[in-house]
Amino acid sequence: MILVDSSVWIDFFRGTATAQSKHLDSLLETQPVAIGDLMLLEVLQGCVSDNEFQRMKRLMEPVQVVALCGRELAVQAARNYRALRARGLTVRSTIDTIIATRCIAEDIPLLYSDRDFDPFVKHLGLRSALES
Repeated sequence: MILVDSSVWIDFFRGTATAQSKHLDSLLETQPVAIGDLMLLEVLQGCVSDNEFQRMKRLMEPVQVVALCGRELAVQAARNYRALRARGLTVRSTIDTIIATRCIAEDIPLLYSDRDFDPFVKHLGLRSALES
């Protein structure tokens, strides 16, 4: 399974041709992909109309949804955030910290286009789906 970040789903649905959205397109035909519950929230909250919301909700129904957090993972995410801060790196999003930590804990590759994940790859062992 590969977890796909909202940044990639948004580009994919907008038809924005990026390395990540093209990779997602090929993955949909060959491998199981998933979205985190918080990522699904990010995708759906960006809809500008009720019709778009309903369409996106329908399109995402076949995609497996992964619960991203819980007590232990929240504590580990805080540790990861602090470890990066100690290196002088600030992650701008708590949600991205949770996503990265879940993927690290379960050794799940993440397909992303958000640069906030790069320090997790470089310093904490997050696997990029583009490099897997």
